[in-house]
Amino acid sequence: MNRLIIFFCCLFFSTNDKTQQADSIPITKNMIHKVDTSAVDSFSEDRIYNAKVLERFFEKLKENESHNDQKINIVHIGDSHIQSDLMTNEIRKNLQQKFGNAGRGFVFPYQLAKTNGSYNERFYSNRSWESYRNIHPFKSVAVGLSGIALWRDTGGFAVELNIKDAAYKFNSIQIITPRNQNMFNLAISSQTKTIQSTERKIITHKIKKGEAISTIAEKYNISIAEIKRENHLKSNNIRAGRTLKILTNETKPKNITSSEFVPLELESDSYSHYYHSDKELNKIFLIPNKEASKYELNGIVLEKDAPGLIYSSIGVNGAKFSDYNKYPLFFDQVKALEADLLVVSLGTNESYDHMEASAYIKELREFIKNIKEQNADVSIIVMTPPPSLLKGRRPNIYVHDYAKSIIEIAKTDGFAVWDLYDEFGGMDGIRNLKSGGLIGPDWVHYSKKGYEKQGNLFTEAFLKAYDNFKLKN
Repeated sequence: MNRLIIFFCCLFFSTNDKTQQADSIPITKNMIHKVDTSAVDSFSEDRIYNAKVLERFFEKLKENESHNDQKINIVHIGDSHIQSDLMTNEIRKNLQQKFGNAGRGFVFPYQLAKTNGSYNERFYSNRSWESYRNIHPFKSVAVGLSGIALWRDTGGFAVELNIKDAAYKFNSIQIITPRNQNMFNLAISSQTKTIQSTERKIITHKIKKGEAISTIAEKYNISIAEIKRENHLKSNNIRAGRTLKILTNETKPKNITSSEFVPLELESDSYSHYYHSDKELNKIFLIPNKEASKYELNGIVLEKDAPGLIYSSIGVNGAKFSDYNKYPLFFDQVKALEADLLVVSLGTNESYDHMEASAYIKELREFIKNIKEQNADVSIIVMTPPPSLLKGRRPNIYVHDYAKSIIEIAKTDGFAVWDLYDEFGGMDGIRNLKSGGLIGPDWVHYSKKGYEKQGNLFTEAFLKAYDNFKLKN
């Protein structure tokens, strides 16, 4: 009996060793622990569960492939996995390669809020800004579409937006502010203004032996204090042979030049103030609207004069569903992105709070309700949170339970699911993620390679579901 036990133990560890040495993560479907047989069949066909709810969105994609005359808007909302824009940038590039590049979409000056953002664009400002994230206790500040309030109480600033990736040069820019207030102007150039003025004439005086500072002041009809200030003297003591600068009472003409941004003519709609350029731009400046008394920025949207797909991503480090849910302005401003499809990636931070699956699902449902109240027709894909470990490298059973619960309610609640948790091997695959260089040293966040793999897997699943739709229609 003991020999038999030893045999099976050896077999178990031998199998594990081979798994850890594998170069890639095995994509398994251990759905027997998650959902019923019908769910397994749906996954095996599309890799996106309940893809039927995406048919209206897929129909729009199909029409645009035929006529090439529409913009398709996808909005991806999440936490730190999304704020870095590594996974979402991979999805964006993949889908735009197939469906056309209609623009960068939503961007935000994360650098001004002293946090990380996308590598596709960079923001700079000559002034500091105040910020407040939705992850903090509720506060009466304008936490809107970006999930981060960003504001200044005074003007005198210029915010420079530089596009780093030439693929995302833009023709139009929308500025999103609380209640669509006209707080900013835009500029792409500056002009030099010259003002004619006068200044006091400066001459020099070489100090003679025995000459006092008071004598010199009297000679030029100026004060001793002026002589000391102009020559940086700390006392009235002066030495013969030294040359003093004398600011006389005579004047001479002077031209004062200054550089000033030239504001562009902005238009407005229900959601934003915007500017359109006939030529593509890669740089623009946000400057104060002089009629405004406060300056609050919730986001910027960049688009091209081209049909195709726009993939906007919005993420806040540390965010949970409840953080988005507590700010109505966020949901009100989501309308500005005119989303045809919404992808949601939240759950890692809830798991670190040890939130039970029932409470997590309650917040997910509240989030979807808030979204649907603003855009009833939007299709939704919920992405399950990826595998991770809790503090002390303990198994994160919470994300496992969230994934299971998300799939169980998907049909009744009318959303699709992409099971990233299972695609990355679930709890059993965490060691393979580490050995493959896909997960970071904190066992929560992923490497650039890991996020790009997530993006590629999602793209494959999405396009497979879309191909299946076209075969049936």
